Amino acid sequence: MDTLFPLFDSEDDRPPLAARLTPKLRALADQGVFFGTSSWKYPGWLGSIYSKDRYETRGAFSKKKFEEHCLSEYAKTFTTVCGDLTFYQFPSPPFWAKLFDATPRSFTMALKVPEDITVARWPTHARYGTKAGADNSHFLSVELLKTLFLRRLLPYADRVATLIFEFGTFPKSQFPTPDDFYYRLDSFLEALPGGFRYAVEIRNPEYLSPAYFGLLKAYGVAHVLNAWTRMPPLETQMEMPGVFDADFTVVRALLTQGRAFAEAVQAFEPYNRIQDPNPAVRSALVQVAEHARTRKKPAFLFVNNRLEGFSPGTIEAVVERLGV
Repeated sequence: MDTLFPLFDSEDDRPPLAARLTPKLRALADQGVFFGTSSWKYPGWLGSIYSKDRYETRGAFSKKKFEEHCLSEYAKTFTTVCGDLTFYQFPSPPFWAKLFDATPRSFTMALKVPEDITVARWPTHARYGTKAGADNSHFLSVELLKTLFLRRLLPYADRVATLIFEFGTFPKSQFPTPDDFYYRLDSFLEALPGGFRYAVEIRNPEYLSPAYFGLLKAYGVAHVLNAWTRMPPLETQMEMPGVFDADFTVVRALLTQGRAFAEAVQAFEPYNRIQDPNPAVRSALVQVAEHARTRKKPAFLFVNNRLEGFSPGTIEAVVERLGV
């Protein structure tokens, strides 16, 4: 069978889970269904996705070597990844070149747009220094986005699955009503340049309205179906009119509903095994994948370690139900 994604190494040379997943994920990619994880630099995946001996220096594991080179091995198994490494920076051209040089041209990345664009008021966390708690003057600035992000990324546009605008939970002091947010979002989306797929991820359940989905449809932007602590379940979001109106679908399975991020980190590190299966999210991922196959429009499905404890294992469980 011809495939868009060539097989790299002999399956006998690969870690066991990687060997099982590789042909299945490539078969799904040929059907327009792309499974990946949220980030990739997890030593807990050594022995399942990553080969331990690749990252040894003088017989000992080298974290530096692992973090610099593991993306290339990741791309031997997975066909896409969601990277949050861009959320806290505007990467330089050399950064982009090194990142994309590490993977084959058939491999795509979903990238979070820097928080300088999506944060209306800076968090009070110490890392924000003097701007902590202050209004962000660059909130939804198309010019800043174009100048420091899109222009640098443009040479790799065909390798970008989607650009995600992740908005945190907005208090009513920032947007008293959903319409106040829609107004700002409308102007922003209208001014975005072409050349990329765009997707919006929100953390305010009350924003999931016909007006919101109509706004996204007007500009060909996807809603990110997100499993997150205070968002409606994926299956509920999937039933909302307009949720699949874009020419592509994006899912981020991040957290079990009601579980905080910090709680998941404490419970699941080092992310080397499934600890708390989530049948509802798994079923929703299966349904989205089958929906994408039926309508022949691409779907990008990303699973986070904090959902069940080991995202590659979650993906394997979902893929087994898709009959590849």
